[in-house]
Amino acid sequence: MKRILSIAALAAALPFAANAAEGLSYTYIEGGYSASKADIAPVNRDVDSDGWSIRGAAAFHPNFHAFGDYTRESIDNVHRDRDQWRLGLGYNHELSPNTDLLTRVAYQSIDFGQGLDADGYAVEVGARSALLPALEGYALVGYEDYDRGIDSEFYGRLGAQWKFNPNVGVAGDVKLIKGGDVQWFVGPRLSW
Repeated sequence: MKRILSIAALAAALPFAANAAEGLSYTYIEGGYSASKADIAPVNRDVDSDGWSIRGAAAFHPNFHAFGDYTRESIDNVHRDRDQWRLGLGYNHELSPNTDLLTRVAYQSIDFGQGLDADGYAVEVGARSALLPALEGYALVGYEDYDRGIDSEFYGRLGAQWKFNPNVGVAGDVKLIKGGDVQWFVGPRLSW
């Protein structure tokens, strides 16, 4: 009986025993330019906006990390800003020496000012891979749900980073939301 329990405990711990794939860091900070094209459901109109974002993550276990980001964009032709932030937890599991399975959950908030705001959550799953020594990329699919009349949608997220050295690179990300909404980001990243 003790042997069966030992084997069961070992099998249960295996998903947590792997480290991040080689060349992938889950501790970083990045900032840069962001832009969005979105249909704001409560007022039913298309809006374009651009501004800046700051993002980061911190690994606190070989397979777990906390992450967050903040975006502030000015909406074109309107004296209003879009503030958006999220905080979450991620889990990475090595699938191969260069590729991780990545799952993330986050609490998020969006605020257009004048009482037009919403809170919600997002879940995403996909893969992150060191494609070349200086290039990594990821592809995620996700679902986000907001309150206050903003549509809940599925989305895809594609991103890449070109590394100048192990600690400094340039990152880019595009989020394609069902219904045609698009959010993108580009900027420098510092990893350690």
